[in-house]
Amino acid sequence: MKTKVEICHIDSNRCVVRVSGFDGERCLGSSLGEAADAEEAEDRARERLEERLLKQKQSTEPKQHLQTTNEKQPEPEAQQPKPARRFDSKDVVESEPKTMKPAKPAFPIPIQTNEQPTVSNPEPSEAPTDPEDWSEELTAIDLQLKRIGWTREHESRYLDRAYGHGSRHKLTRYSDLVSYLNKLKSFDEGAEAGSAQTPLRRSDLITQGDEMLTTLQWDQETAKHFLQQKLGATSRQQLSDEQLFEFNMLLEEQLIGDMPK
Repeated sequence: MKTKVEICHIDSNRCVVRVSGFDGERCLGSSLGEAADAEEAEDRARERLEERLLKQKQSTEPKQHLQTTNEKQPEPEAQQPKPARRFDSKDVVESEPKTMKPAKPAFPIPIQTNEQPTVSNPEPSEAPTDPEDWSEELTAIDLQLKRIGWTREHESRYLDRAYGHGSRHKLTRYSDLVSYLNKLKSFDEGAEAGSAQTPLRRSDLITQGDEMLTTLQWDQETAKHFLQQKLGATSRQQLSDEQLFEFNMLLEEQLIGDMPK
């Protein structure tokens, strides 16, 4: 199995790593790991992924074994026909032959209709539609930078740590811009750009959550009830980045727990 490792979040206190497994071009699944450093976080993510894949394999092996066993069973030997009984003059047929009823088919014959089968839709992504005008958020970012005391150089250093480039104008996804703004609001005045906590990649967390909800085969109502029960929210858009990460971890635990032991 080939693996792909992605760092979702890293700061001076913790690191969040996502490990995805592949069989050729087919993705087998992904898991998150959190620890104080990247190496330990990667090890935890690998352990969670291997545990899920092992349980998936164990759940399919009994079916395959049963199918193989049925194929190897010898066919029953044909019974030798018994010799026909000879009738003589003493044999008398005392009853009239019974009317034979037509045999019922072993399986019900399906009735063909023109109706299309109903397919349950998976949980849709709750990522909001990006607005065309981002001027309000950009203005709010300028105000937050002024409050913290960061210059353009400070901002560039921070953005390079968080997103891999030093300009906010290269943030092409609205969710990343909002995550950046929300993180700035949490900083105290004089925060160090080289060590301040970076935001989680919210859009990546939403995508990963969609994948796990599809694997669980949960509809929108089931996912909503689970979210409300665990975190007291009715939509993932109401969650902070950290809460969204926690929700994905809960989904992953649900995936592991639902697999046959």
